[in-house]
Amino acid sequence: MMNLYSGTTDPFSHRCRIVLFEKGMDFQVIDVDLDHKPEDIAVINPYNRVPVLVDRDLVLHEANIINEYIDERFPHPQLMPPDPIMRARARQFLHTFEQELFAGIDLLEKNQKGADKVRTQVREQLTQLAPMFANQKFMLGDDFSMLDVAVAPLLWRLEHYGIDLPKAAAPLMKYSERVFSRQGFIDSLTPSEKVMRR
Repeated sequence: MMNLYSGTTDPFSHRCRIVLFEKGMDFQVIDVDLDHKPEDIAVINPYNRVPVLVDRDLVLHEANIINEYIDERFPHPQLMPPDPIMRARARQFLHTFEQELFAGIDLLEKNQKGADKVRTQVREQLTQLAPMFANQKFMLGDDFSMLDVAVAPLLWRLEHYGIDLPKAAAPLMKYSERVFSRQGFIDSLTPSEKVMRR
């Protein structure tokens, strides 16, 4: 059985939980208190961070790597595009998300100096994405994909992070509700995450 060491409020761990629940696999989530991490996290991940996936002798860390491994090992439903060109584009988008949407997550989580600048940047980036959802259900069209998995934890936490989106982002908010209504997403939420949105 796969074991996922997962932070109860960590957005990167949340991504991995979404994928596991979307796949409907047999796995165990081991909740990790981010303020009091057990010593074995530092032993299995040299960066002492979650998420960490342990599958027999394989130990993986970093959410995107974990999720691609799960998607390739358990291909139904497939979350990365089967076409190599579309898959490369999806990976490029994922990299862009890391740089432009998630680079300042630690500042937002701890509401540290510089958080306001990050809030403004995330608001602008998400508002730019909004028009694409006027004509399509998900990031890559009609099919839920790894891109939706990647951005969903951030969208769920907007209120928690103090990010208000303008009216121009209305299509993005409708898209968010589509993602949040998926059973895999609902099942992925920890009790601590459920209370992040009223």
